[in-house]
Amino acid sequence: LDVSSSQHLVTDTDFRNGSFRKQLSETVKSLLALKVIPIFNENDAVSTRRAPYEDSSGIFWDNDSLAGLLALELQADLLVLLSDVEGLYSGPPSDPDSKLIHTYIKEKHQGEITFGDKSRLGRGGMTAKVNAAVCAAYAGIPVVITSGYATDSIIKVLQGKRIGTLFHQDAHLWTSVKEVGAREMAVAARECSRRLQAMHSDDRRKILLDIADALEANESLIKVENEADVADAQDAGYDKSLIASLAKSVRVLAEMEEPIGQVLKRTELADGLILEKTSCPLGVLLIVFESRPDALVQIASLAIRSGNGLLLKGGKEAKRSNAILHKVITSAIPKSIGNKLIGLVASREDIPDLLKLDDVIDLVIPRGSNKLVSQIKELTKIPVLGHSDGICHVYVDKSAKVDTAKRIVLDAKIDYPAACNAMETLLVHKDLSSNGLLNTLTKELQHEGVTLYGGPRASSLLKIPEAHSFHHEYSSMACTIEIVDDLQAAIDHIHQHGSSHTDCIVTENHEVAEIFLHGVLQCCSIS
Repeated sequence: LDVSSSQHLVTDTDFRNGSFRKQLSETVKSLLALKVIPIFNENDAVSTRRAPYEDSSGIFWDNDSLAGLLALELQADLLVLLSDVEGLYSGPPSDPDSKLIHTYIKEKHQGEITFGDKSRLGRGGMTAKVNAAVCAAYAGIPVVITSGYATDSIIKVLQGKRIGTLFHQDAHLWTSVKEVGAREMAVAARECSRRLQAMHSDDRRKILLDIADALEANESLIKVENEADVADAQDAGYDKSLIASLAKSVRVLAEMEEPIGQVLKRTELADGLILEKTSCPLGVLLIVFESRPDALVQIASLAIRSGNGLLLKGGKEAKRSNAILHKVITSAIPKSIGNKLIGLVASREDIPDLLKLDDVIDLVIPRGSNKLVSQIKELTKIPVLGHSDGICHVYVDKSAKVDTAKRIVLDAKIDYPAACNAMETLLVHKDLSSNGLLNTLTKELQHEGVTLYGGPRASSLLKIPEAHSFHHEYSSMACTIEIVDDLQAAIDHIHQHGSSHTDCIVTENHEVAEIFLHGVLQCCSIS
C-alpha cells in the first residue's frame, strides 16, 4: 500500500504517568502530520498482567480496551473496532435466529444479548469489544464494530453507510418512535391480510377506489416529493422516473374480475365427490423493486385486490416518492383491516433479515436487474418469483407493411418504456435500408423523443452513436437499432444478445413467422 507506519508498545504503567499521556498525544499528532500511521499494542514482553488478562487494577486488558482508551486520550472523532463477524448480534452469530443490531442502545440491549464464544483470533472476544465501545461511546466517542474481513469496511463506515453496529451516547434519543423490526412488520402484514381476505369483493374494490381518490386529492404533495427525487436522480445521472395516470390504473384494477375463489379446475373423484381447484391469496409478499415509484402503486393495488399482505422495498432514487405514495395508499385502508397491511421497508440493510422469515413471508418477487434477482435467490429459502433481463427485440422482416411496422415499433418502445417487455433493440432486414422503411422508422422514433444508438452497421449508415453493448436494458426512451442480413441472422442475434424475455417479428409472410416463433424460444414470442 506504500503507507508508512510506526509501532508503539505500551503497558498499564505508562498510562498512570501524566507526562506520558501528554507526550502520547503530541507524538500521535506529529506522526499523523507526517502521514505516518501509529500502531499501538500492549508490550507483552514486560507486562506484569496475570491470566486471564483482566484484574481489578488494570487500566486496559486487551487491544479493544486499549483502543478505547487511546480514542479517549486522543479525543478521536470515531473509533472503529474490527471483528470476525459483521457486528454485534442479538445472540451467537451462528444461531440463525440471531439478528444484527445496527444501533446499540444500552438501556435496551444490555440485558438482552447472549454472547457466544470469544474469538479464536484474539483474547477479548465480542464481550470485550462491547465493553470498550460502551465506555468510549458514553464518554463522547462514537464507535462502530464491524467486520475486518469484509471488503472496504472502514471506507464504508467513513462514508456513513449503515454497516456493523453503532454505539453513540445519544442512541437512546433516536428511538423515541418505536422501530418496527423485520419480523414485526411481516407478522403485522400477515394479520391484516387475513382480515382483508375475509372481506367481500365489493369492499376490496371500494378500498381501491378510495386509494384512487386519495392519489388525486394529494396530487400536489406527490408531485413535490417526486420532483425532489427527479432532481436528485438527474444529478446522479438517472432517467426521470415515470409517474403518470396512477389513479386511472388503480380504478382499472378495481373493476377487474374477482380474483379470489375462482374455480380453476373441477374433477369428479367419485359419485358425488367433487374436487375443486380454486384461486386464493398467496399470503404475505415481499417485493423488491428499483427506481420506479409507479410500481409501488401498481403492486399495492394488485395486492389489495387479490387479498395479499405486502412488504415493499423500492429504490433509493425514488425514496421520497415511495414514502408519500405509501402514506397516501395506507391512509385509505380502513381501520378494520389496518394500515400495516402494506409495509414499506426503509433500508436495504433490512432485506437480509426479511429474507430469513420463511415462516411468515410466502413469496419474494424481485423486480429489477438480473443481478438483483440472483442475489436474492442466494439469500433466502422463501420461494422467489424472478425473471431475466428485459432485452426485448422487434425484428422487422423485408415483407413487413410500412404502417403495421410503424405502429408496432412505436407502441413497443414509447407506450411504456420502463416496462420489462418494452423494445430495447430494433432489428431491421437489410433490404429495408434501401426501400426507405428503415429511415421512416428512425424518423418516427426520433420524432417521439427516442434516443437512438446503433450497432456497427446501423450507426455507420444512420450516423447515430454506436451502442456500447447489445445486451443493455434501457428502461427509458432509448433503444438500439441494427441491420441484419436475413431472418436467421435476426434469430442468431436474439440468441446471442437477448435475455429470453419477449421478442417480436413484424412480417406478412406466414412461413417466416412460423420459423421465427419456433427459432426464438422465449417466454413470449409474438408475430
